[in-house]
Amino acid sequence: MVDNTDILIKIRKIVRSINLESKKILKDYGVSIPQVLCLNYLKNSPDFKATQKEISEFMNLNPSTVTGIINRLEIKGYIARLPKKDDRRKTFIILTSKSSSLLDKIPPLMHERLSENLKEISPGDAGKIGSALDLLINYLDIGNIDASPVITFEDEIIDEQR
Repeated sequence: MVDNTDILIKIRKIVRSINLESKKILKDYGVSIPQVLCLNYLKNSPDFKATQKEISEFMNLNPSTVTGIINRLEIKGYIARLPKKDDRRKTFIILTSKSSSLLDKIPPLMHERLSENLKEISPGDAGKIGSALDLLINYLDIGNIDASPVITFEDEIIDEQR
């Protein structure tokens, strides 16, 4: 039988791995994981562009957090704002060529590896994992926390420093 200490160690191992990956990406490439996710979303969008609302919905982050991510990416030259032709009050966020070379260098992120591995498990095992995570969320009383569908550590912490 697993004791409470083992459970806590396993949770800390996951959290620490996320933290280490976040720090490594930031140190090695100068961007946070939420910034990488934003760039990847744009890379996979039609014509490499999207509205800020679309990015915010994809990342499941509040608009003010996404504004900070976009502002920092624009300052670094990885994206540009392009006014819509029919309504100049609205803008598209579009990738620059500089971001393309950056994205080619960044290795697959932990959430991408996990997503691929989860495709290989049985529906029964997926249900067990989901139920166990629901229990943890309830025990930690964190059900009301907004979260992106991808693993990031510094959604607002590191981005506020950039």
